Amino acid sequence: MQLEALKIFCDVVRWTSFSRGAMENHISQSSASQAVHQLELRLGVKLIDRSKRPLVLTPHGKVYYEGCKELVGRYNEVENRVKALQDDHKVAGTVRVASIYSVGLHHMNRYASQFAELYPEANVKLEYLHPTRVVESVCNEGAELGLISFPRKWHDLTVIPWHDEEMVLAVHPKHRFASLGSVEVAQLDGERFVNFDTDLSIRRAIDRFLRRNGVQVETTMEFDNIENIKRAVEIPAGVAILPEPTLTQEVKAGTLVAVRFANHDLARPVAIIHRRSGQLGLTASRFLKLLTAERVSVGLVAAGSSNTRERRVEPKPV
Repeated sequence: MQLEALKIFCDVVRWTSFSRGAMENHISQSSASQAVHQLELRLGVKLIDRSKRPLVLTPHGKVYYEGCKELVGRYNEVENRVKALQDDHKVAGTVRVASIYSVGLHHMNRYASQFAELYPEANVKLEYLHPTRVVESVCNEGAELGLISFPRKWHDLTVIPWHDEEMVLAVHPKHRFASLGSVEVAQLDGERFVNFDTDLSIRRAIDRFLRRNGVQVETTMEFDNIENIKRAVEIPAGVAILPEPTLTQEVKAGTLVAVRFANHDLARPVAIIHRRSGQLGLTASRFLKLLTAERVSVGLVAAGSSNTRERRVEPKPV
């Protein structure tokens, strides 16, 4: 019972919320609050400052959390590995994955379903975040695995190249490029353009691509995510360069057209990241194995299709 209370406390702290911590443990918010209160009575100190939003740990709470987090994590891992020795599919627990929006929406629900079929007692908790927050979440142990595009080298993170996604020109069906099989980059000169925010790696990669080909465009709108960019192209507020897999639904529905670049190679590298320090938990390791097995599948598809490409190279700083 005491270990359960420690886990509830750790989850409340991790989410900086009694309600989120309660949801994590399938109990009511009042039960989570009572569990933490009992710990405070036992210790004779306040662990959480409830007067602030989001919740803030007291100095005593910080010390207690660091110790409890390690204790609960190690116990759960030992229990998990013992069960897996008896039955390889008995892996239990939750793997937390932070993903940028486009990668998560396009890929992750299918992988989570496959994982649930392989390991019925385990589950994948996905959180879709801004690229910077994906890295922060993994570094700060909010997530065990992260999915990021245009990765660079981080001192504290291991980067595993996953796959490359071909970048294409997204246009409105009535745009003059829509009927073309492909376009030369030079044809974009002076074009109205819906772009990514300037602080994103994908924007810098697109800017370099255009600059390298002597092309200048007129940026009409800037967004930090692909979904908003697609909606803007549908208005139409301009054209955009986007990863081809993210346009599947719109192309099928006829709201957008994907036009490839002639004689030019532009791709978005996607990678999996996790912390260098410490060992990945069994549940996270099994999910990572599933993802990297899928990476091999992507490579096999690439060998017979020009729509998907696989380049397993060490990511370079962007």
